[in-house]
Amino acid sequence: MRRAASAALALCAWGVLPLSAQDVFHSTQAANLPTAEIYPQGSWLFEISHRFGTPISNGAQDLWGLDGPVGNRLGLTYSPSDRVALTLQRSNLEDNLELAAKVGLWSGGNDLPVKVAAMGGVAWNTQVFEVEGAEDNEAQLYAQLIVNAAVGDRLAVGVVPTYLRNPRLRDFEADNALAVGLHGQLRLNGSISFLVEWLISEGRPEFENDAGLFGFEIETRGHFFKLLVGNQYRLNSTQFLAGTPARFEPDEWMFGFNIQRLLPF
Repeated sequence: MRRAASAALALCAWGVLPLSAQDVFHSTQAANLPTAEIYPQGSWLFEISHRFGTPISNGAQDLWGLDGPVGNRLGLTYSPSDRVALTLQRSNLEDNLELAAKVGLWSGGNDLPVKVAAMGGVAWNTQVFEVEGAEDNEAQLYAQLIVNAAVGDRLAVGVVPTYLRNPRLRDFEADNALAVGLHGQLRLNGSISFLVEWLISEGRPEFENDAGLFGFEIETRGHFFKLLVGNQYRLNSTQFLAGTPARFEPDEWMFGFNIQRLLPF
């Protein structure tokens, strides 16, 4: 009972108090890329995210992209300790089901607070493939090192070097890929931030381009709302880490959003 009460008080405090000396980001993710943040032991975090597949530039005839196909992700994260978070999430794109774990490795610094974490996951794609022979190539996995730093009171930055196994499911044999994610967040006031991220990936058929997203994060008590624009439609880690077919040009930008909610139990 005492542990449950302590966890509840920690969640309430997180919703109303400013960052401590060791905090860098509030949220556990940028747009797609993870941050090194892990919520207190016993925390539950629910997420629903959308990416609209039609460019905003299509205008009113497609309701500025909102009438097009939608990529959807549902996720649930639990923190068994202050240093470990376990996540189960599913994207409707190729029925991608992902199980991931994040582990906090180090935090420190006063003038320049830094947090370091490691994250890894495995995913299964259960949708039937149209390419003969590729139906046996369903599993993917990834590993990441996450380094975050706070520069002053308002700016936080992160770098996420990544290894991805089997980036392109429609190949007959699994391949390896390396990627580097970069992201930053500028706090405009107590609840609104501007964020941007960029993923440098290896060009492959269907995923020729690096992915970029930018937008605004609105933080309320226990909630994060992220309104995003960019050239990445894919959501789960083993999907967006491979790159994107769309170019980072205004004519190909698409709208998306993330909603995260800390559950009150």
